[in-house]
Amino acid sequence: MSGYSVRMRATFLPFCRPSITEEDIAALADVLRSGWITTGPKVNELEEMVARRTGARHAIAATSGTALMHLALQAMGIGPGDEVVGPSMTWVSTPNMVELLGGTNVFVDVDRDTLLASAEAIDAAITPRTKVVIPVHYAGAPVDLDAVRAVCARRGVPILEDAAHAIGTQYRGREIGGQDTAIFSLHPIKNITSGEGGVLTTNDDALAQKVRRLRFHGLEVDAHQRKQQGRSPLAEVQEPGYKQNMPDMNAILAVRQLPRLDAYIARRDEICSIYRERLAEVDGILPLGDPAWPHVHARHLFVVRVDERACGMDRAAFMEGLKARNVGTGVHFLASHMHRWYREHRPHWQGRLPNTEWNSARICTIPCFPDMTDEDAHGVVEAIKETLAGARTAVAGGAR
Repeated sequence: MSGYSVRMRATFLPFCRPSITEEDIAALADVLRSGWITTGPKVNELEEMVARRTGARHAIAATSGTALMHLALQAMGIGPGDEVVGPSMTWVSTPNMVELLGGTNVFVDVDRDTLLASAEAIDAAITPRTKVVIPVHYAGAPVDLDAVRAVCARRGVPILEDAAHAIGTQYRGREIGGQDTAIFSLHPIKNITSGEGGVLTTNDDALAQKVRRLRFHGLEVDAHQRKQQGRSPLAEVQEPGYKQNMPDMNAILAVRQLPRLDAYIARRDEICSIYRERLAEVDGILPLGDPAWPHVHARHLFVVRVDERACGMDRAAFMEGLKARNVGTGVHFLASHMHRWYREHRPHWQGRLPNTEWNSARICTIPCFPDMTDEDAHGVVEAIKETLAGARTAVAGGAR
């Protein structure tokens, strides 16, 4: 330990910061000078790179992971009367898309320590109205896909993996996104970024064709085709679609970053190892557990739970204490069914997901990104210790 003191930090340490190099900036400038900044050769290159890495037949880029969730659910025919099974412990955009298409969310509880949904919980939630199951690879850890696939195959329900956190994650030696339809996010806080954006992978030819069509007005072609600059002026709408195609000026960042993904994950893993070792000394701060099955964790987020009884403070006070010491934090996530709209319009879910609700009230993301130094990570732990020590001193003083 270096003797570094967080009270001496001159700058704020955010919970995440994208790794953008001068070479990345130069590559973006080249795209801007090229005369083709919307969907073009760089989007094609990104899609080919992701397909090659995951082993999927198709990779489709769009403006966000949320956009792709919308497109995929519509392509799968989700509508009124259809149920979609998945955990509430995810970013609320996924259940939002189900609601906007007229479907019904059927939430399942998660494991208290990993925040992953089990195959057993999913099986118990499937009914004759279930149209799709959406497992979530939370924080970069994979769900037990073999068990989930066995359930879904037996029940005749397709899988759509919420892999927003999981680009680079492996399950039993295979990359996420190579077998089922999966959606990755390329938001700025993710392991690699395109500024805003996402990529869907699938081996379903018909689904891929429909998603590609829906993302660009319902036309059978994109704005850019490999064999011509531009599209045919005679292209016709096959069905009403949207405008959710990714521009080249976004794609170039992910094209540049994808070859660095494994190095990014390795560095994240080093930071997480420091946290795990040092936080074992701290009562009341409980890191998530890793799943038992063979996997490579993408280490997208390092999430702890703030046990207020052991800490002497709740999560809000804990986060304020770290902020006062120039350490940023986040909450990933307020469980979907706990958001105001869901509390008011889908109140029957309140109290039915005990592990989800316990974690939703206590989870806190602490800084973890590749450009952090070891000293930064040790400093975060020292900031946590100082914050808790201050709370315990205040409690002891009040008891006298």
